[in-house]
Amino acid sequence: MADINIWAVLAAAASAFLLGGLWYGPLFKQAWCREAGVDPDKPNGHPAAIFGGAFLLSLVAAAVFAVFLGPAPALAHAVGAGIAAGLCWVAASFGINYLFAGRSLKLWLIDGGYHTLQFALYGLVLGLWH
Repeated sequence: MADINIWAVLAAAASAFLLGGLWYGPLFKQAWCREAGVDPDKPNGHPAAIFGGAFLLSLVAAAVFAVFLGPAPALAHAVGAGIAAGLCWVAASFGINYLFAGRSLKLWLIDGGYHTLQFALYGLVLGLWH
């Protein structure tokens, strides 16, 4: 962990946090709320706790991904590993859960797409900044 650039990890976490704001905001908010059965006008908790927790979890994911990649990953490897992790680990795991929960393909595409881009962004930031 000592060889990991904490500033790159923070930037990677922030990039995913910003992507989430766009993805689950203007791009897919209405579709996601409808498919997830969430009332877009009714908060599910205090916004500070939700956004603070989301950023903390993004930070954990970015830090562990940085450890997985190592201290100076090649850009193409880092982005490719990010796409593979997002699509083949996270989205595939969500897919298993969504099948058993009877959730829609549309919801899986929205959530799986976000996490695929999230880890691709982690790879981009960590591959550029080491």
